[in-house]
Amino acid sequence: MSEEKKATKAKQRKKASTTSAPAGRPSRAEAEDAVRVLMRWAGDDPAREGLIDTPARVVRAYEEFFAGYQVDPREILSRTFSEVDGYDEMIVLKDIRFESYCEHHMVPIIGRAHVAYLPEHRVVGISKLARLVDAFAKRLQIQEKMTAQIADTLNEILQPKGVGVILEAAHQCMSTRGVHKAGVEMVTSRMLGTFRTDPSTRREFLSIVGNPGAMSVANT
Repeated sequence: MSEEKKATKAKQRKKASTTSAPAGRPSRAEAEDAVRVLMRWAGDDPAREGLIDTPARVVRAYEEFFAGYQVDPREILSRTFSEVDGYDEMIVLKDIRFESYCEHHMVPIIGRAHVAYLPEHRVVGISKLARLVDAFAKRLQIQEKMTAQIADTLNEILQPKGVGVILEAAHQCMSTRGVHKAGVEMVTSRMLGTFRTDPSTRREFLSIVGNPGAMSVANT
């Protein structure tokens, strides 16, 4: 590495070390130092040319992976529409791809979400349903909790007649470590209101999204 490039990197690290962080949250420089510790623990040298920029890259990646902590899911649903010309049938957004991270091993959970609700008086833009999924997915998660969070938030803010949420996902904590069972998918669901009490509503939802677990979810 040239002296000029080394000087530039040193200046960037110094700037990062002086960047203030929210109360109780480590600074960027502290996060990068933590990555270097893990690299040394794994048996490599963070100072070698191929790894010199890795801590900064990892921290930037983590900002993207865990962006959900900076989002208020309820705010996403705050703008609703009541002019729907009397539409009162089921609204379903299916096959919403999501990427999350297992809170036990911090490895990827990759899957699809199917989100439905039966409106009472208000509807929300369909992109907001996808953003709601991402707001909870981009955190350390377990699939069961994430399923409940999506359904409960949608139910709380829109107050529809009912909500149905199904997640199906592949967990790399099972496929790349531990039991090493590739191709295994986990399916979770939460049904509220008419989706829980009315069998015909539930059947309609399941018919629209297809047979959960039958769709292929890649581990990568």
